Amino acid sequence: MRDAVTSLIKNYDLAGRYFDRNAIDSLKSYFDSGTARVQAAAAINSNAAALVKQAGLKLFEELPELIRPGGNAYTTRRYAACLRDMDYYLRYATYALVAGNTNVLDERVLQGLRETYNSLGVPIGPTVRGVQILKDLIKEQVAAAGVVNTAFVDEPFDHITRELSEQDI
Repeated sequence: MRDAVTSLIKNYDLAGRYFDRNAIDSLKSYFDSGTARVQAAAAINSNAAALVKQAGLKLFEELPELIRPGGNAYTTRRYAACLRDMDYYLRYATYALVAGNTNVLDERVLQGLRETYNSLGVPIGPTVRGVQILKDLIKEQVAAAGVVNTAFVDEPFDHITRELSEQDI
């Protein structure tokens, strides 16, 4: 797992280059946003279970067919699996948020996930919608914790939804 600093160093090292103005600005931005990223992680950590539960309730309110007989979250086991997956996305999105890099999402979450879901018959659309709902709730929580600019929260959640979403061929 890499963070923004190690990724930047690796890229410049592979190119055999010294840091230029862009690299220095990128590092400055990473360190300037460090306190906000840690505050966001603390806000998420203190309310993770409630956030996942609330996101699940909102998802099933929007898409009630998921919890009806024949729906993919019908039965207690499937419902619990859905919430477990949302918690998993939240945990790894939090790691990516602190690292300032989505690499951990690719390595630990997204590699082969769409194919796995497709083979198990798990609908991608509601999964993506659940992640979006989770992102919105997290942004509210982080703002309530005193973080003024919550735009950085978007990156890991948007990365998950973009990578899970069906792509045009």
